Amino acid sequence: MREKLTHRDVEKIQEEIDHRKLVIRKEAIEAVKEARAQGDLSENFEYYAAKKHKNQNESRIRYLERMLKTADIVEDTSKSDEVGMNDIVEVEFEEDGEIEKYKLVTSIRGNSLENRVSIESPIGKALKGHKAGERVEVKVNDNYSYFLLIRSIDKTGSEDEEIRGF
Repeated sequence: MREKLTHRDVEKIQEEIDHRKLVIRKEAIEAVKEARAQGDLSENFEYYAAKKHKNQNESRIRYLERMLKTADIVEDTSKSDEVGMNDIVEVEFEEDGEIEKYKLVTSIRGNSLENRVSIESPIGKALKGHKAGERVEVKVNDNYSYFLLIRSIDKTGSEDEEIRGF
């Protein structure tokens, strides 16, 4: 599956790649050299730990670079009265009257524990592009759906959050 990223996501990922290549890579290589200089490698825990750290960093760089190569860029702008990226939306669940607030984000920023829903999730797809006061249908699958009422849209959501959980 191709990740959907905003231009800001791409910038943050590129910053992490650059940091890992220019700073962490040099530190990891130096740590491996120092551990290797301590002698017998068969019983040298520091050497194996340093090698593991170096390999994890290289793996992360490859993962992020692959993500950038295959990503679909999505616009993070929307009309002033429509639900869009990084907006906080207050909704009411029609079936029980419960009220929740969600922030629409890209899939790499999604975190249901923090009420950040991906634009690719059923709720995200249903809300995106709609206006306050509208009733939207959230299709979970072919057999089940439910309705939400969009109560309000807050456009002041910060897009400068750290990107976690790749």
